[in-house]
Amino acid sequence: MTPAELSAAIHAIVAAELGRRGGAVAVTTDDVTLERPKNRDHGDWALNIAMKLAKPLGVNPRELATALIGPIGEIAGVSSVDVAGPGFINIRLDAAAAGALAKTIVEQGGNYGHNDTLAGQTINLEFVSANPTGPLHIGHTRWAALGDSIARVLTASGAHMVSEFYINDAGNQMDAFGASIYAELTGTPAPENGYKGEYVTALAERVKERHPDILEKTPADALALARQTGYELQLSDIQESLEKFNVHFDVWFSEQSLHTPDDSGSSQVETALERLRAQGHVFDDDGAVWVRTTDFGDDKDRVIRRSNGVYTYFASDAAYYLNKGDRGFAHKIYLLGADHHGYVHRLKALAGAAGDDPEADVEILIGQLVSINGARLSKRAGNIIELDDLREWLGTDALRYSLARYPADSPLTLDPELLTKRTNDNPVFYVQYAHARTHQVARNASESGVDRSVFEPELLTHDTENNLVGLLAEFPRIVAQSAELREPHRVARYLEELAGAYHRWYDSCRVTPLGDEPVGDVHRTRLWLNDAAGVVLRNGLGLLGVSAPERM
Repeated sequence: MTPAELSAAIHAIVAAELGRRGGAVAVTTDDVTLERPKNRDHGDWALNIAMKLAKPLGVNPRELATALIGPIGEIAGVSSVDVAGPGFINIRLDAAAAGALAKTIVEQGGNYGHNDTLAGQTINLEFVSANPTGPLHIGHTRWAALGDSIARVLTASGAHMVSEFYINDAGNQMDAFGASIYAELTGTPAPENGYKGEYVTALAERVKERHPDILEKTPADALALARQTGYELQLSDIQESLEKFNVHFDVWFSEQSLHTPDDSGSSQVETALERLRAQGHVFDDDGAVWVRTTDFGDDKDRVIRRSNGVYTYFASDAAYYLNKGDRGFAHKIYLLGADHHGYVHRLKALAGAAGDDPEADVEILIGQLVSINGARLSKRAGNIIELDDLREWLGTDALRYSLARYPADSPLTLDPELLTKRTNDNPVFYVQYAHARTHQVARNASESGVDRSVFEPELLTHDTENNLVGLLAEFPRIVAQSAELREPHRVARYLEELAGAYHRWYDSCRVTPLGDEPVGDVHRTRLWLNDAAGVVLRNGLGLLGVSAPERM
């Protein structure tokens, strides 16, 4: 029996009881939340529905719980049910009903853990969004790992989700970038606000390889070509770095496109101004055009077009926000770096000025800084720690798992000595080894003549089997919770608990017979449980963008 099946059965019982009491209070399946008791002596599942409904019904929660336990005890597969404390309902399943989940997991395979809690939601998740003026650094590495893992749990929870990289390829920083490459080409000093490092020299060489005659052009044309080609090469490097880091973006959105006129001759930035004006939150003052963002909690009103006619960066933000809505995304999530706290009120105010609900339609997650003991600054960039260097040093799996293992809003220092150890002290090794062990057990079973031709879940009676099955049942809830709270670290911590439960089961319960012991149905049934654990470990690692090796 799956938790969803048990929850649905209990929901029907609760609804019937409410109907008997007059039907003044409605209840949904979301209200019937099953939780694993911290003390397993209390049963397999705990339920607090009686305490939720007692106040609106005007009854004692324990009295309501007592009325519910009789019908709940008659659900097929429930062995016992009792009331504890002020009105908690503790439920224990018989071994067959609990263990039956192992077969369900194996049959569902990669789909196990997927849920529909976010079905119907259209979400645009923007993260990393680095300037294409240099290589990705350690901060981008954390946002990439977190953002991609959030995207994966959102998708697994039924959301229509698009991950997006906003390419900041317009503005003064791009001009300085182009001028820096041109200076390398001509052997002249870089501008004061220019970019430095060996990577700029390397980009200049690559630009010249692509355009050998670049210096034969006029200075203006050569500068423009250096800017555009350097941009294309650096963006390609960024995309390659992320691909090697197992991070996928559905959309690469160019800021330049917001300033490009359409068939009517107007750009999206220009159109955005008129659309905001139509909402009634735009005013003119001293020749400039402003958005009254203070109406929505911003600390000051924002200039969208200066008195000289030049649009501000806020205009690009506005046009981009509206563009997301035009593409059908009702909810927009921004994952920003630690130095972007000022954007929280600005983006929410922008949503309000656009006619959206700032609290419901836009969400800003601020990630904190990360450091790694002993990490060296990039020789190419000179003043940063590059993603590529970290990946080559620590490995994609160790880096991604470790970065996803902590909440985004917590500062983080990683220990490279620990992350490169092949011991149980290393969390990613511990989880991956558990997965590899499930495959080793399956290989050994096959060699010993144990297959999955029989499944008798009532044979799974050992305490470690009960605990392992219970944890496997938790996985869909963990995924749904991670998606709802945007906290993929919950998946990582769950996997570590599951790995520990699996290792303890492995030490206590054999899948392959010892010595001359004949193969029995208990061995065949345990193989189902072994393989179910492997499925969940693999699915969980996949949500974190981490591989699940079959041998280690």
